[in-house]
Amino acid sequence: MQRKKIVVVGSCNTDMVIKADRLPIPGETILGGEFFMNPGGKGANQAVAASRLGGNVTLISKTGNDVFGRQSVTLYNAENIKTDYIFSDSKNPSGVALITVDSFGENCIVVASGANASLCRADIDKATEEIESSDLVLMQLEIPIDTVEYVAEMANNKGVKVILNPAPARALSDKLLKNLYIIIPNKSEAEILSGIKVTDLESAKQAAKIISDKGVDIVVITLGAQGALIKEHDNYQFVEAVRVEAIDTTAAGDVFCGTVCVGLSEGKSILEAVQMAAKASAITVTRMGAQSSIPYRSELASLEVEK
Repeated sequence: MQRKKIVVVGSCNTDMVIKADRLPIPGETILGGEFFMNPGGKGANQAVAASRLGGNVTLISKTGNDVFGRQSVTLYNAENIKTDYIFSDSKNPSGVALITVDSFGENCIVVASGANASLCRADIDKATEEIESSDLVLMQLEIPIDTVEYVAEMANNKGVKVILNPAPARALSDKLLKNLYIIIPNKSEAEILSGIKVTDLESAKQAAKIISDKGVDIVVITLGAQGALIKEHDNYQFVEAVRVEAIDTTAAGDVFCGTVCVGLSEGKSILEAVQMAAKASAITVTRMGAQSSIPYRSELASLEVEK
């Protein structure tokens, strides 16, 4: 089978993680346990997820001219990701994220964007052919919003399907939304985009309708341990989450998004792609770290989505 091309445009970071019994409150110092460093960043996480799940992936990103940046590119090459368009910034360091994970698997994250914040239109222009010849473009919001809007318009004008994971949460222009094929927000992101507080399936449906009315063909709202709601045109479908014991939720949303792209690139329906993504993200939360927790395609067979 000829694999359709997925281009991920987004951030890459180095994650510095400490596991603790609980998250500190402001002004508090607590003693944590295990510390480790992991490659991360929402763009890179999604690219690695898509590649491990069987996708044909190119990553467009920007790192600093430092050890973190060079190490990241080496790792992406090892993941069979095309890295020709990972640009090096001589003025800014590579992005880093400081992550604390508690005993319930919940986390808090602070990101220093570094070179990610300088991924600009001029960089994208160097990758125009790669973007316009792709089948799917996946983006997030850890790079400048102007760059996201520029890529979305470029891709959509060429008939390339644009998928956006609107994280970290922020308001988006109607112009950007009209250039999207799919948007994949979580509950809090859907609330910002719709003005509806998402507390249950019914409120998720209301939020999805408001978002889709702004011009997005398909809305997928992820609801954590509850599952995911799909709105495709006038049809609503719900996918149950796979029941697992969560250790660390870092990168679960990124794995979900990357897997949805792989499913679509293989000709699956949005329902089938989301069902596959539910399995992949469930495996992810049973492991520590970002990219270290991302499963391979062969591992999905061991899990079944509950009906």
